[in-house]
Amino acid sequence: MSETPAKAFLRPGKLFLMTLVGVLIYLVALVVLVPAGWLWHQASAHVQLPPEIQVRQVYGKAWSGAANAVVAGYPVQLEWQLGYPSVSGQSLPVSFSLASEQSSVDGRVSLGLQGAGTLNARGRLAVAEFEDLIRRSGGAVIEGDVTIDQLVLSWQDGRITTADGVGRWAGGEVTWPMGNSVGRADFPPMRATLDTTDAGIALVVEEQGGDGPAANAEIRWNGMMDLRVYKRMVDLAGQPWPDSAGPDDVVFRVRQPLIPGGVL
Repeated sequence: MSETPAKAFLRPGKLFLMTLVGVLIYLVALVVLVPAGWLWHQASAHVQLPPEIQVRQVYGKAWSGAANAVVAGYPVQLEWQLGYPSVSGQSLPVSFSLASEQSSVDGRVSLGLQGAGTLNARGRLAVAEFEDLIRRSGGAVIEGDVTIDQLVLSWQDGRITTADGVGRWAGGEVTWPMGNSVGRADFPPMRATLDTTDAGIALVVEEQGGDGPAANAEIRWNGMMDLRVYKRMVDLAGQPWPDSAGPDDVVFRVRQPLIPGGVL
């Protein structure tokens, strides 16, 4: 009766498999357990943020963490939660929440290969929170909050490729600079839509249930912005204007570079 030869426990195939499993466990533990603050400390010297953004504190883990920052003088908090990577889609999903003192935006980002990605978000902006910034820039201040029902962006190689969004405002008082005084008017509920055109991204503002745009802004891929205000906006504001102009006539237009020397 012959005896079966004993097989070595650590055969080359088994040794390779155990090594591979060990490396995978190490990498998963590294992502889950490594402090987010340590990662940011290592990466911050190589990340160029706009001067309006200063990161003050990063805490939590790389998998689930938070950061306190100041954006254009306003304190904000960012929280994130990494999802499981998609092998088929070759992307990493990240859920996030961005909040200031009175405003908040929640959503999900999918980060793909070669600088590609998508963002899907919704939130609420308290306009009064940014009143000082709006007035310094000479803009109009609206009463109440703006609700972002949907905001979807896609980008490739650092450039936005598609944009889609819907926002609402319940209406109320609007104030704007008028020479040495301040203009005031009560507006009905308004709606804003964001869409992609052949030339760039278009934002259209109109009365909810209205029959045409009150204003629109087109941001072209070459960095130029084209803003149009229609007679319909003047009528909504209750301001005098010659009767010869129709609601669809453009009464104010500005074309200027939004990003000097840059391309979106």
